[in-house]
Amino acid sequence: MEEHKIYVTKFDLQRLQGLVELAKDFRCRDRNNLKRLGQELARAKIVDSKDVPPDVVTMNSQVELLNIDTNDKMIFTLVFPNEADADLGKVSIIAPIGTAIIGYRVGDTVAWRVPAGERRIKIQKILYQPEAFGDYHL
Repeated sequence: MEEHKIYVTKFDLQRLQGLVELAKDFRCRDRNNLKRLGQELARAKIVDSKDVPPDVVTMNSQVELLNIDTNDKMIFTLVFPNEADADLGKVSIIAPIGTAIIGYRVGDTVAWRVPAGERRIKIQKILYQPEAFGDYHL
């Protein structure tokens, strides 16, 4: 699959790099996911919060996704690990799906590996992006 350019804000980058660095210091069960996140961040175009396009998935964005294989829609908010709560629709950035969608845009199709093979989702809508609403501190 073609590799898309992804966008990450400077503010998100600082906080996400902190998570990746933490994984180097500790043995944690999410170590591989954090390594993948580090790889994604390394290839990202870094932008100021005020300059990120409004159709890009950033931290604390609420997104509607379409599972291409099952045609199921899902809505969730991309959050930091300490805020993750499946019952509230909050998915951690270090969950495989969270790492997979950070920085992608509406209309992009994203694939990632799971134990059973590969999953493919399409980013349908961004229902809320903090930067688009002037919420630069989230």
